[in-house]
Amino acid sequence: MHILLITGPGGAGRTTVAAATAVAAARTGQRVLLLSGDPGDPLSALLGEPTGRPVEAAPGLTAVPAGGVLAARVDSGEEFRAELVALQERGSALLGMVGARPLGAEELTELPGAEQFALLRALRRAAAAPAADLVVVDMPPLHQAVATLALPAQLRRYLARLLPAERQAARALRPVLAQLAGVPMPAQWLYEAAARWDEELAAVQAVVEAPTTSLRVVAEPGPGADAALRTGLLGLALEQLPVAGIVANRMVPQGSPDPWLAGLAAQQEKYAAQWAGAESATGTPVLPLEHLGRDPQGPEDLARLTGAEGLVPAASGETGDAARDRAGDRRAWVVEDRLAEDGVLVWVVPLPGAHKRDLDLVRRGDELLLAAGPYRRIVPLPSALRRCTVSGAALADGELRIRFTPDPGLWPRRP
Repeated sequence: MHILLITGPGGAGRTTVAAATAVAAARTGQRVLLLSGDPGDPLSALLGEPTGRPVEAAPGLTAVPAGGVLAARVDSGEEFRAELVALQERGSALLGMVGARPLGAEELTELPGAEQFALLRALRRAAAAPAADLVVVDMPPLHQAVATLALPAQLRRYLARLLPAERQAARALRPVLAQLAGVPMPAQWLYEAAARWDEELAAVQAVVEAPTTSLRVVAEPGPGADAALRTGLLGLALEQLPVAGIVANRMVPQGSPDPWLAGLAAQQEKYAAQWAGAESATGTPVLPLEHLGRDPQGPEDLARLTGAEGLVPAASGETGDAARDRAGDRRAWVVEDRLAEDGVLVWVVPLPGAHKRDLDLVRRGDELLLAAGPYRRIVPLPSALRRCTVSGAALADGELRIRFTPDPGLWPRRP
């Protein structure tokens, strides 16, 4: 199975591109599952009327056949209510101790952020769909998509820091303490909940980071999209999430006698060429998609887009060493050994499109806090670099090169 995540700046047409990609892939004979978390359910208007009854595409994930694909919409409100009710049931003893009154499902309204968790959980379920060759995911807008895809790793770090696994070594004493106190020990419930959350987050993180998962960004070529694209791609690079391609959407035809259309076409071609150029900050293929002259409104309009060359992901269904090697090359942050030449180790962090003013870094113990524009990430240092001090950093050719000087008190002495 191949998973294709599609995002882009708000209003770029990512939902239309996701639907067109799914339908185009289905026409090549692939079994396609199309997943969306948009509460407005725009996919139904694009795909047309259902052609069958709802089916269970994967455990806990219901989909409707339409347009030759299985379309599943994530109901974040229902997911939130079910999860919170279950959490209350598991923590009923603790709630009883403090005299709390549990909330009923009918009085719960989802909180901000519930959409992200629901979509990630649905993504994990979709990855286990037994009858799908390709899963196309209509992601939130670009900035929110970066935050969503980074969420599993971030939350796992928080859990490990706040509820470290080694603290559970005293679990055998808790039943004794509970008997002495006469009440259940809240710590046991808390650690058990943390373990479940960590397991769930680890499964989602594995799907996001798998070599069979790729990402496309949809943007309408122009100055506004260019700025949003650069910032979003910087965030994806910081999270080591490689972009397989950029869809230059709503491209108007060239050669129009109308000066306004001719000027718009020239501007679009200019930015599309910049994104695809050898000196581009993106370094990814660009797929042009024509403007229909109106917003796509049904299967007929969608059919006009499905014939675009390259719309079906070339890596669909690809697995094995080649796919893993490519993903590793794009995601790896390499440590260069320059001890003999310069007396330093250099950690190379690819950040295409970054400007010096965008960046900041702070060493904290065995971790490095990296900031790139509006995005922040905390990463553990490789073992060799933990015995070094940060001695400088430089940005050149889309790479942040962080220099580390060995600490004489910690570095092994050569004979």
